[in-house]
Parts: sequence; C-alpha cells; structure tokens
Amino acid sequence: MSDVVEKTLTALPSLLSLDSHPGSAKLSSTSKLGNLIRGITELTSKHEEEKLIQHELLAIKEQVSSPNTTMRQMKELMVRSIYCEMLGYEASFSYIHAIKLAQQGTVLEKRVGYLAVSLFLNESHELLLLLVNTVLKDLQSTNLIEVCMALTVVSQMFPKDMIPAILPLVEEKLNHPKEIIRRKAVLALYKFYLIAPNQVQHIHNKFRKALCDKDPGVMTASLHIYLQMIQENPEAYKDLTPSFVTILKQVVGGKLPMDFNYHTVPAPWLQIQLLRILSLLGKNDQSTSEVMYEVLDESLQRAEMNHNITYAILYECVKCIYTIHPKSDLLEKAAKCIGNFVLSPKINLKYLGLKALTYVVQQDPKLALQHQMTIIECLDHPDLIIKRETLELLFRITNGQNVTVIVEKMLEFLCISEDDHTTIDLVGKVAELAEKYPLKYNEWFIETMNTVFSLGGDMMQPDIPNSFLKLLSEGFDSVEEDRKLRLFAVNSYIPLLRGEPGKLPQRFLQVISWVLGEYSHLREDLEPAEVLSLLAKLLDMKNSSSETKSWVLMAMTKLCKGGADASVTQEVSETYSSSLDTVLRQRAHELQYLSQDPELRARVLPRGAKPETLEVDSSLSFLDRFVSEALAAGAAPYKPPHQRQEELDQSKALSLEPYGLSLPISMSSCSITDRQSPTLLSMSSGLSGDTLKLDGIKRVWGREGYLAQREPVEEAAQVEVPSPIQSPGRQGEGDSLHSQTPTQTPTPEPEQEKQQLASSLFVGLASQSSVSLMGKSEPMPQRFRRKAKGQGLGSSFIANEQISSSLISPPSAVDNLLCNNLLDSNNASELAEQTSQLSQSLTTANGTCHAEAELTESDTKGCNPALRRDNCVVAAGPGPHNDPGRLTEVCLDSYLPAELSGLSHSEIAPLCANQSLNLSACHVQKEDSLILVVFIMNSSESAIQQIPAGEVTSYSVAVGQYSLTVKRPAVHVEVVGTVSYQLPAGTSQSLQFSYKVPLTSFIRPFVVSTEEYGTMWLSFSHDTKQNLTLINDNQEPLTATLNALKKKLQLHVVEVIGMEGIVACRLLQDLPCLMHCRVNAGWLAVWLRSPVPDLPDCLIYHCQRALQSL
Repeated sequence: MSDVVEKTLTALPSLLSLDSHPGSAKLSSTSKLGNLIRGITELTSKHEEEKLIQHELLAIKEQVSSPNTTMRQMKELMVRSIYCEMLGYEASFSYIHAIKLAQQGTVLEKRVGYLAVSLFLNESHELLLLLVNTVLKDLQSTNLIEVCMALTVVSQMFPKDMIPAILPLVEEKLNHPKEIIRRKAVLALYKFYLIAPNQVQHIHNKFRKALCDKDPGVMTASLHIYLQMIQENPEAYKDLTPSFVTILKQVVGGKLPMDFNYHTVPAPWLQIQLLRILSLLGKNDQSTSEVMYEVLDESLQRAEMNHNITYAILYECVKCIYTIHPKSDLLEKAAKCIGNFVLSPKINLKYLGLKALTYVVQQDPKLALQHQMTIIECLDHPDLIIKRETLELLFRITNGQNVTVIVEKMLEFLCISEDDHTTIDLVGKVAELAEKYPLKYNEWFIETMNTVFSLGGDMMQPDIPNSFLKLLSEGFDSVEEDRKLRLFAVNSYIPLLRGEPGKLPQRFLQVISWVLGEYSHLREDLEPAEVLSLLAKLLDMKNSSSETKSWVLMAMTKLCKGGADASVTQEVSETYSSSLDTVLRQRAHELQYLSQDPELRARVLPRGAKPETLEVDSSLSFLDRFVSEALAAGAAPYKPPHQRQEELDQSKALSLEPYGLSLPISMSSCSITDRQSPTLLSMSSGLSGDTLKLDGIKRVWGREGYLAQREPVEEAAQVEVPSPIQSPGRQGEGDSLHSQTPTQTPTPEPEQEKQQLASSLFVGLASQSSVSLMGKSEPMPQRFRRKAKGQGLGSSFIANEQISSSLISPPSAVDNLLCNNLLDSNNASELAEQTSQLSQSLTTANGTCHAEAELTESDTKGCNPALRRDNCVVAAGPGPHNDPGRLTEVCLDSYLPAELSGLSHSEIAPLCANQSLNLSACHVQKEDSLILVVFIMNSSESAIQQIPAGEVTSYSVAVGQYSLTVKRPAVHVEVVGTVSYQLPAGTSQSLQFSYKVPLTSFIRPFVVSTEEYGTMWLSFSHDTKQNLTLINDNQEPLTATLNALKKKLQLHVVEVIGMEGIVACRLLQDLPCLMHCRVNAGWLAVWLRSPVPDLPDCLIYHCQRALQSL
C-alpha cells in the first residue's frame, strides 16, 4: 500500500503542476496537498478523517476569502477542495472561487478552475449563469488550449437554456484547422442534440461533413450523433449506408493510423459503433442489407477470439447479422461464433454466448437445440449472472409445452436470489408466463401466482396483482372452469390465514382479502363468521399497512350479513370509525351502515354480479357550477402539480431573448410575459385593481366546463413477425424427433436427468411450425381466452388501442392480404371470428400511426395482360426481384376509388416487387382525414391465394384504402407492413413494404377567432421558439411569409397586426397548434404552442423547410 501512495504522490506534481520547480519528482515538504494526503493515509478511523477534513476545509475557507491570496495559491486551494469533495465532504464555499479562477489568471490556472467547476457543479446549478461570458470569451480566443477547455465544459455541463448563446460559436469550430477543436465541437453538438434536438436541426448537413472529415477522430465523434439520429429515423439516412460500409472496410483492413489500434485490433470501438449503425439501417431492408454482407463477412473472419475487445466486436457482428435481412452463409458463420462463445470454459465468454443466443433465438429457435445440454449445465452454474442469463434465454423460448418446467426453474432461482432488481424482473416474467399459459390445471396457475406473491413481496410491480384479480373477475369461456378456479383460490388462502399471516407480504394479503370477500361463498362448508374472524386478525397485526387494512375492511363489508357476524363487524367499525386515516374511517362507516341494512348492501354490493364497464366522468362536470361560483368569488384556478413545477422551472430558467430575439409583446394595455397570450387581448383590461389577476395562469375551467387536455398516447413496442404457418404433420414429426433419442449405450444417472430436463425445456422447438416464442405470435389457449365484451358490435379487440366504431364494409382479399401480419399477434385468432371490421396498428419508424382498413367498392379489377405490359406494369422476370421503379403513375390513376379520384393525391410511388406481386401506394388528403391507398398488382400467370381465404386473380389490381391518424407526432411518419400470400403450389411467401408520409400531410387549417386563440394559448404548456427567414418581395415581408406558410403547410392566418401575426392549425384528429410570429431584426421570430409535446418541434422543422424551398 505504501508503494501505491508513494507513486500517487510522485505523479501529482506533474499532473497538477503544484511545484515551482519543473524537475521535482516528489511533492515538496511545503505542499499542503501532499501533507493532507499523507495525513489521511496515516489515520486509523473514519472519525479522525472527518475531524482532519473539517479542519482542512476551515483553513481553505479562510484563505480563499483573504484578499491577499494570489492566483497561484488559489489554484492550490481549488485542488485541495476538489480532493475534499472527492472524499464526500461538501466544500460549497469554494464554488464561486472556482468560477473566478476559470475567468482569470493564466492558462494553467484557468485549467484548474474549469476542472473544479466541472466537478463541483451540475447542469441545473444556478452558478452556471456566471460562466456563460467566460465560455463565450474563451471560444473566441486564439489560444487552442482555452478553446479546448471551453468546448469540454460545454459538452459536459451546459444546460438547455444556454445553448442558443454559444451554438453559433460552436458551429464555427467545425471548420477549425485543428482536428482536436473540430472533434470537441462535434462532441459538444452531440450533447446539444441529446438535450435539445430541435435547436440543431438546421446543421444536419454539417454533421455529414464531419463524417467525411480527413481526421479519423472527428469522423469517430460524428458517429455518436448518427447513431442517435438513425435510432430515431433510419429511413432518412439509408443513403449513407455505402459510406458507413466503406469506413468499416477501411477500419477492418487496417487503413487507420496505428494510434487507433488497441491490442493490435484496429479501432475496436469504432467498429462496434459502425456495426450498430449498420444493423439499424439494414433491418427489414434487403437492398440495404446486401451492401453490408461483404464487410460483415470480413469482420467475422478478421476478428479472432484472442482478446476481450475482439469478443465484443464478434458479439456486435452477430447481432447485426441476425438483425438485417438474412443471408444463409452469414447465419451459419454467426451460429458457429455463438457456439464457440457458449462452449467456452471462460465465464465471460459463456455469458456473452448466452446473451447472443438470447438475442437471436427469436429469429432462429433451432439454434438453442444445438446447445441444449450446455444450457442445462448453465442452470446449475455457480455464477448467478450465468444462471440469470440462462433463465432469460429460457423465457424467450417458452411455449405451452415447456412452461411448467421453465417457471419451476425461475422460482428456484428466486428462492436464492438476494438482488432486488433480479427479483423484480423474474417475478414479472413468471407472472407473465403464468397468465399467458394457464394450461388446463387451475391448481398450477393459482399455486404459481401464490409463490410469485410470496417471493416477490412488496417489491413487485403493482400491475401484477391487479392483472391477477382482473383475470379472476372477468373469467374465461367456461362458467364451470371459472367456478373451479375461484374455489381453488379460496381453498388455498384459508390455510394461509389460519397459519402465520404476519409473514406474508402486504400485497399478498390484499389479494387474499379481495378474493375471500368476492368468492368465499363458493365454499359451502365455510361460514362467513369464520372468514370475518380471520380477516379481523389481519387488522390487529402491527405490520399491516393502512392500505391493507382498507382492503380488509372492504372484504368484511362484502361478507357481513348481520346476526352472528354483527359482533365482529360492530367491534371493527367502532375501532376504526375514529381513525386518523380518512380512508379507514370511510371504510369503517360503510361497514357499519351496510351491515345494519342487508337490502342496501345487496343493491350496492350484489353477489355474483358480472363486471360492468363504468363510464367515468374524468372532467368532473358535476363540479362545474361550484367551480364557476368559486372563481367568480375570487378563488385561484387549480394548477396541476406538473404545471406548477414547470412554471417554477421556467421562472428559474435563463432567458437569452432580450438580446434581440424577444418574442413577448409589450403594449400599454396588456403586458405579455412568457406564459401569457401573444394576442392583443388583455385578459384583465376591464377589471379593477383589487380583482383577481389571471395573467400567466393556465386555464383549466371555462364557461363550457373543464377544458380537457389531450395527453400523448404511448404505445408498447410491437415486434412485427409474420405468423408461422401451422403444419400438423410437420409438428408431429418435430415432436417425435425428441421421443426417438438414441439410447443404445448406458447413460449415467446425472446425464439421464439432464437429458430428461432438456427434453422438457426444449419441447416444441424441433420444427418451425411448432415454435412459439415470447414476443412472437401465439394465440392464447381457447379455454383461457378472456370473454369479449360487446360481441354483438363485431369489433376487433386490439391491445392498448381504442378502436373506432364506424361501420366498415366486410374485408376483401386485399385488406386481409395486407392486414394479416400487421395486426397484433394476440388478436389473430379473433380476426377470423369477427370480420365485420378491420382495424390495425401499423408499425412506424418515426412517430406512431393508427390505421383503419376500409374496403373499396371495386377491389379487384382485371385487365388485358398485353395492355398492362405496354403500360409499364412489371411482369415476372427470371431474376428474383424486379425493379419497382418501372411502375408509372399513369398505370394506376384509373384504379383510384371513385370517391377519391377527384381529390389531390401524392405521386403513386412503387413500394416493392417480386416475381408475383408489385406494390405501390399514394396518400390522398381529405378535409378530415388522410387516406393511404395501396395497389397490389398480381403480375403472374396464376392466381395468388390469400391467407386465410380468397385470392387475387392473375394480371389484376387490388386496391385497399386506410385512414391514417398520427398519435405521436414526428417529422416523418413511416408506415411499415408485410403482405403474406400463398402461391398455387402451396408455397407461402411474404413481401415487406414501407411508405413515408410527411407530417405536413396531416396538417389542416384551424379556424378560430382572436379571442378563442388567446384563451387556448394560455392553456397550452408545450412550446418552442425559433428564428425563420423572412420573404422579401413586393408584399410586406410578414404578410408574404405567412401567406407562403399558409400555402405550403395549410395553416390558417388568424390575424395580422402591424409587425405581428397569429396563425393556427390542427393535426388530424383535432390536435391544435398555435403560432405567434413577430418581425424582429430582419428575422421572423416564431413561437409555437400545443398541448402535444412533440408537435411544436416537428412543425417548426417543416416551416424551415418550406421557407428554404422558396
């Protein structure tokens, strides 16, 4: 230990330059930092350390406050303060002095000052405001070291509000002659993109220039930005795929300088970044993937398994191969690589192999069969991380045949796990499997969930018990099975309460209370008085929480009947009727009154009643009159907590607009602040001085009642996988494959047990037809499918989606052909039963789009084959794929539905094609909707069978139209889908397509008055600000610019007053966005507000593009 301390003390002078003699090798005896470090190393207890540090901080505080302290002394004091802070002791008095040191002194002193500031302060610290001018000055300095220090601080800790002040200077540094400055500028812009992407949208072209920089360091820095942008919208950057492939080829080929090598591996982290980017670009895109095959093959060959960093490259390469469009040769090599990982005796490599196998098993489930014995051995591995990753792999391959064995292994691991995160994760997985595969035995389902509640405790997610109770209450298809399931739950809970209920988690006790209150009457030999006494014991336990007691009281209310039960209920109600907890007091009064009035209890809590869908008045309209009277009497409008916090944050935020980009309006009749309306209306112009002022208050209530705010809808990520075709014959063959395991030679008993476990775990994976993976489509077993409410309405039930009830014609061949693989996989079985309406949720690459399929009156039209070939419709050729670019708009215009032919539509663009089908599409703008029209052309000589039924005849065109609605705005919305069909020979094929729609196609004018505009402006909380270019022609610049935006984006100009104008628009369906424009210093200062978070940023982007195109 003494050697380490001596080396540290020896290195500190050269790093911090604290010694006055440049040649000194050790801390001098007078160095106070050296004395501090030596003193701490000699201490024997934490108490002595605290005493020493407090004494040191007092001495530092006294010296920094002295006016005689020089800059050199201040530098040493800051280093000592840094050391104290690193040990965990606060030195906040030195923060302001660190900023002063960064502002003054020599380069070395500024360096220490910047270092101290970056370690002391965070992005939200109020003292950062004092650093803005210093950073601006250093960015303009001719000293390279000062510029580097400023860029480093900017990329580490500058908040969002300060970006506009320094963004122009950082942009200039992209053209700096020194590569280190360019690299740090790119990293600073990457930080800006992460915290405020809308503020750097106008410099995306400069990112491309950085990607082509002659210095590899600058190019590497730009990949961070591109990885982030491609994750959000890969379609916008597919044209850069050849560039990324070329860079990777040069890196793998060793064309970079030796300085970028790590253990003889050329630029490994650069390779990893490029592989991640290529996997995003090549996903679901065959043409793009084909460009990558060669370089991926070369990467696999050159990355030998001889060092940890090469293992990381191989892992990313395997993930990329299984993510992009598959190629058989690469898949074989990647599978071999995974096998080498899994079979390696090294724990790190085995873990990497299991992780890679978990990732790729959904694409290639047979790969798990090749390593089944190794996976079985990993279940008993002494390393808990290996066991946890193995369970994750088993979770991915779970199906209805092996679920019991896998759940048993997960529960065994839960019993020995001491990590809270692992417990929460595994509890959720077990609960998901138990509800997804309840099997034919109610006992297994109830016992599994009981174990989950016992092991998970109160750490589990609250939706787990809620889902379990919902499943019990809604029941399944069989009334008798529902009764058996509930009765078994009651029978399993009674012994738990008779035993030691104090050891059970609180959420488990809540579940038990609810089940006994609802279904204990199903057990005929169980008296309600006994159940009441057991529940009353839960109230007397010291560890019972108030929430648990509330559940118990509610269960007792359902069970009380009077008579013998009166004494127990009376005692409980008297005990809790005076409780300080208002909820318990309310439950106690309910118990008291309902136990005395059986008729009232029967009406309020009917036994055996089916769950009803209750209409909840979320706006609380019954309080409108009360609120209106209170507001008229001078009460303050209610502010939600998030709005209060937002206004508090904005009041503390730095505003840079008074320097010349001030958007708020100053008028004699109305003083407009940051949260006020930009119209010329004064909200309180006619009120006296003592009247309540509502300036800056978000309006929640109005004359018409509660002003409902739309919240963005979050959708769960969907995995788009074509449904496998079930083949009973092949399934039987696959199942028999396991049963015919050779047993000619005697096998030791442990090996026999492992083989039996393997046959239980990997059953159902022998053939693709029987594969059922988590995340892939597998219909829930028929008996345990939940009851569908309102079946007479003929609506499809899509998870987490609210489906329109509008009447739609029965689905045609084209609708089913397009929809089969776009629908939620859990609803595939219901589609065949309820076909009066088709609704689907389309996957989007950027943004969220909801689509409804609608049948046109003439879905399929025949035509003369010769005539269609003359009109440039693609015919089948010898190659596997024809060029979809040969299609023309003239060919398909006549197939537009009659009701859409008179409307303006986009160009009919080819989507994709193969030997049998050609897909094209366009979108038609209607006043209240946007229609996506898809043309499916059969260019083969024979009819194409549709799955599940129907056909598209040869040389015919099928037309389908879909109403698109944006749920989460984005600059471009890309609809991605899959067409599955069957050839006459019985071969099933699929064709993937994508279609990009700009957000402007969803924009419509929003006609409002100036008064209505001012009212809405105060109620919208999401905004953005930007300067746009003014159009200078014969008209007034403001009027010309607004008219151009009106024409390009379909906006409604509400009013133009002098140098200011207000504009309104709406996003289908009825999502408003307001725009306030003001001419300032030759620019158009634009301020947008909307109740939707992302809409202002997206709209300002399209405004920029619209004005740039003029």
